[in-house]
Amino acid sequence: MLIERPLRLTNTLGKFDIFANVRGGGLSGQAGAICLAIAKALLTSDENLKKPLRSAGFLTRDTRMKERKKYGLAGARKKYQHSKR
Repeated sequence: MLIERPLRLTNTLGKFDIFANVRGGGLSGQAGAICLAIAKALLTSDENLKKPLRSAGFLTRDTRMKERKKYGLAGARKKYQHSKR
């Protein structure tokens, strides 16, 4: 359903064949990535679709990423447990 939203918005649901390969990120993240890719592809095919796609939020990337592990820590923020003795 999430993947078809840009196509439904622009009334181009039956006009394009879509093949996508995605890796990592989980199902929700992959669906969001495909949705963004479809919106960008629609934009390259027709510039007039930019306003409806932009207003619906399909051309905006979610910038949240996993924080990297820091040196000397157990994870990104978790510290090693201190032993009293």
